[in-house]
Amino acid sequence: IVDAVRTAGGRRNGRLSGVHPADLGATVLNAIVDRTGIDPAAIEDVIMGCGGQAGEQSTQVGRNCVLASRLPDSVPAVTIDRQCGSSQQAIQFAAQAVMSGTQDVVIAAGVESMSRVPMGTTLIPGSGASPYSAAVRERYGVEGFSQFTGAEMIAKKHGFTREMLDAYGLESHRRAIAATTGGMFANEIVPVNITLPDGTPDVHTKDEGIRYDATAQSMAGVRLLMEGGVLTAATSSQVTDGASAVLVVSEKALKEHNLTPIARIVNLTITGGDPVIMLEEPLFATDKALKRAGMSIGEIDLY
Repeated sequence: IVDAVRTAGGRRNGRLSGVHPADLGATVLNAIVDRTGIDPAAIEDVIMGCGGQAGEQSTQVGRNCVLASRLPDSVPAVTIDRQCGSSQQAIQFAAQAVMSGTQDVVIAAGVESMSRVPMGTTLIPGSGASPYSAAVRERYGVEGFSQFTGAEMIAKKHGFTREMLDAYGLESHRRAIAATTGGMFANEIVPVNITLPDGTPDVHTKDEGIRYDATAQSMAGVRLLMEGGVLTAATSSQVTDGASAVLVVSEKALKEHNLTPIARIVNLTITGGDPVIMLEEPLFATDKALKRAGMSIGEIDLY
């Protein structure tokens, strides 16, 4: 991995909601080229992760991001969907292309405008059609799968209380505030030109979801998402607009283009598990990846 860039996250209907997702993706594609100095014509593929491929993100949003960028139209692109793991999978496919010797210079990226393409947009409105067949519903005893349900199941399984989650969420905001004010995200964030609702031009450079005014009292005042549950909107992942990109190259390309790596990919691991509780699976995937790599979690930052 030679470089990694991202836009600052935008809240739902927030500062990035006026930007077309193809333009968001183009912003990070341009930035990765500008920052690394790579010849744009040398890029052999763009692999774009996108979980909501409908509306403005339909019809191959990855290719549309390339067309909206300064990359030559000779650069191909493909859009992939592994839902919340789409951008991560883009990196894996890019690495596999390089490791196999198929390609030498690949951009792995991701884009999602959840303001302009809301969750559920890919379903046909009013059709009553479910992506889950009778066999799936019978096998798991549910009509559908929900991350909120899974999160509540995990909280119950491990004995997490509302108070514990609120305290953890508040600490997350405090750490994000410290990192932002300390400039720790500055190098990875690509500025995005935006227009405010009143027509004023502005530049988006800071993650919009960080609550600088969050307190224990304000966290405690947010209503529960489910009766009898422990989760609230304050302790749930944000609906976000944004894009990101990394440049993955072979050793040959590294030398030919005089590039400097910032990280190396040691192992690629994919696992599948219980779709009802679902959110536990990253734990098991991490354990498997570490075992295959012969590493411990404490060694990750040492290499």
